[in-house]
Amino acid sequence: MKTFITTTTAAAALTAGFLGLAAPAMAAPTGGGAEQTISELEAQGNRVVVNRQSSAPLDEASVVSVTRGPIQRGSVPFGTSNGDSNRSTIDQTVYVTVK
Repeated sequence: MKTFITTTTAAAALTAGFLGLAAPAMAAPTGGGAEQTISELEAQGNRVVVNRQSSAPLDEASVVSVTRGPIQRGSVPFGTSNGDSNRSTIDQTVYVTVK
């Protein structure tokens, strides 16, 4: 019985570790430079934060990485005929590193 509990605990820990490392990667929109990538991410409804590794203008810069940040949850005042006063919002923050 002790071996079964140890094996089950080890399997659970390995599974949790694997799932933790298997978080979905954020793929950068294909084609174009940094300016186009940022525009596409904003058009998808993301809040984009740009991290610069050089002083190159965005229209000349290239994308080094795109990383998901925290999800921002909130509410917006919204009046309806049935008395609802708030509407939930969800915004994804995306960090784009350019060079």
